[in-house]
Amino acid sequence: MSTLLLRCLLAALGFSLSACSSVTVTTDYDHSTAFDQYQTYTLTPSTDQIGLSPSGETALRDSLRNHLATHSVSEVNENADLHVVRHISTKEKVVVHQSTDMRYTSLPYRYGRYGMWAGAPPMYNDVSQYTVGTLILDFVDAKSQKLVFRGIASGTVSDPETNAERIREAVEKIVQNYPGGIKQ
Repeated sequence: MSTLLLRCLLAALGFSLSACSSVTVTTDYDHSTAFDQYQTYTLTPSTDQIGLSPSGETALRDSLRNHLATHSVSEVNENADLHVVRHISTKEKVVVHQSTDMRYTSLPYRYGRYGMWAGAPPMYNDVSQYTVGTLILDFVDAKSQKLVFRGIASGTVSDPETNAERIREAVEKIVQNYPGGIKQ
């Protein structure tokens, strides 16, 4: 009986952890493009003011190389079919949560020597500030210079090691939605 309960608890924990993703991804592509024609890609240098850390850069390159290989697209240095152009941005976010201390709402007005206040119970503010990073990967046809696929990933920016892991997750999710064929 306890083994069954333990299995159920582990399964529930597994489902809840898999549902909590640290990165959100959206993708879009040109439905008239034949993606099987693309066999090679090159990652163009970033022109953004914000660059990746060395561990983030390595995570991006390795993850892109590994996941595009599953779609039969390999990295080359020149004469590529696709140019993968990356854009990186960050934005500061502030969240304010207001709450009321409900312990005081049921106390009578004449409580204590000086009595309670005649208005609403005290309000508390909880302010949190964090940075959201956005990675955009544009897949551009090298011949026509036409955008054929775009993936946008957003997540909270943290320390370099955590950021590298989130970049890997973002690239994996973006490339999962790449419309090209998957190797068998």
